[in-house]
Amino acid sequence: MHIEPGIVTGAKLALSYATAAAAGAYGLRLAFQTAQEKGWTSLALRSVLTTALVFVFFEVLPHYPVGVSEVHFILGSTLFLLFGAAPAAIGLALGLLTQGLLFAPFDLPQYGMNMTTLLVPLFGLSALANRIIAPGTAYVDLRYGQALALSTAYQGGVVAWVAFWAILGQGVAGIEGVATFGVAYMTVILIEPLVDLAVLAAAKSMRNLQGSALVTPRLFA
Repeated sequence: MHIEPGIVTGAKLALSYATAAAAGAYGLRLAFQTAQEKGWTSLALRSVLTTALVFVFFEVLPHYPVGVSEVHFILGSTLFLLFGAAPAAIGLALGLLTQGLLFAPFDLPQYGMNMTTLLVPLFGLSALANRIIAPGTAYVDLRYGQALALSTAYQGGVVAWVAFWAILGQGVAGIEGVATFGVAYMTVILIEPLVDLAVLAAAKSMRNLQGSALVTPRLFA
């Protein structure tokens, strides 16, 4: 989902800094709430895990440029289900930043856009989860339809934000690149729910993690 350099330039970049600041502020609010519920140590541990995983997702898993961006297996819904919204948001932001600093400094001017593109759909995913998952249902007991809805909501949000940035930077000329990117991203939407269910099935066999500071309490309860 990295926005290609040169798509959005000049004064228009200021908007990306504003949206990233707003997303970051909301993420910090969630982090504070999470720390109040489970403790700062748990928040820190889960954030370190998500940051490391995001870095691996971006650097190791298959990714390829398509249209105005790149297709990545971000696994945002997987991170959310295992670790919770706040640690997932921190991991996405820091993992993306670490990748830029170490391997892709040419992506740093686009950091605000990419951060917004990752975090805002995550917050939408969190809101959707509260609506479609009954309060007494542990995440390890999700059905395929629920996992598909969460993954589709997240990946659809990513595509929508990529489209926004491309059209902001290129106008109608960016629509073709967005369409190409959107079609290619269907592979992620099809695969990620299966990954979610596989990870949750594995977690189900590790009940010793229930109550652990390493996972979200909702995973088992």
